[in-house]
Amino acid sequence: MKIGIVNDMQLAVEALRRALAIRPDLEILWVASDGRQAVDLCASQTPDVVLMDLVMPNMDGVAATRHIMAKSPCAILVVTVDIGANTWRVYEAMGAGALDAVDTPALAGADARRGAAALIAKIDQIGARLAPSMTMTATPKSQSRLLAIGASAGGPAALATLLGALPEDFSAATVIVQHVDRAFAEGMADWLSGQSALPVRIAREGDVPAPGVVLLAATNDHLHFTDATHLGYTAHPEALPYRPSVDVFFQSVVERWTGRAVGVLLTGMGRDGAIGLKAMRAKGYHTIAQDEATSAVYGMPKAAAALDAAVAILPLPRIAGALAQAFDKEKEARITTFPRTRL
Repeated sequence: MKIGIVNDMQLAVEALRRALAIRPDLEILWVASDGRQAVDLCASQTPDVVLMDLVMPNMDGVAATRHIMAKSPCAILVVTVDIGANTWRVYEAMGAGALDAVDTPALAGADARRGAAALIAKIDQIGARLAPSMTMTATPKSQSRLLAIGASAGGPAALATLLGALPEDFSAATVIVQHVDRAFAEGMADWLSGQSALPVRIAREGDVPAPGVVLLAATNDHLHFTDATHLGYTAHPEALPYRPSVDVFFQSVVERWTGRAVGVLLTGMGRDGAIGLKAMRAKGYHTIAQDEATSAVYGMPKAAAALDAAVAILPLPRIAGALAQAFDKEKEARITTFPRTRL
């Protein structure tokens, strides 16, 4: 596997060289000292995986990731000092196309061994993704439909309103990530089921989303697609304050779901889901954010609006109708070209 390293710190580059030297099948193709150089090198010598730092002169890691994915796409792993302190930047990079993130390994000592092992494990995980993804590119896009919803503070009531307005014959599979402790998730699923014509239950490891069924994330780990059809839970990234994370789920939709999808971000505190919604829009999915007037807490949808992540910003009572329109097969070709509307 050919590796490109993007880092302006010589000690960090040396630590990465030593970590990769453990595995003879990992070849360093080139080293770039800033994002602009990395974009040029990727265009001339595209590696299998780029190890991308976040903070650099000339062009930072987020901008470099965005340019690489536009010009010469390849797998990008964010490798930076202290992921926990750079969570927002990490998710900006993932929204731009990076697949995962890991801390920069130390140069020597026990921390170096642990850091090298973590780095190589991430590279191996990305390598395992590459083979099936190349096969999938030759496969016609699935006609399966997915409604991906994220919510936090004020979310239960908003979800009850939205689900209650969906018809019994709603054709899309629905998956919800609501910030809720696992102790309350099952009770919340039962309560929502009573508010909706659609059955609502907690999402279990290995579940395949089905039309007309609503699945709710139900652990303190992150719900995500493990492949094109199956759901699973992961503890990573561990440093995220939001558990389960809407961003992690939306990002997995972008990376692995092969059918049509609509992303909806409802009321909530903070920024979780905004970058993931932006990534969904960038892929061509229709995206909706709840408006300020009907949000109990205008945090998450506000962050999405600031990123221009939402094709439409709508009051809660209008979202169900917009979903029916978005999933209308006759309008599929127009979904990605709607101008953003604010009603």
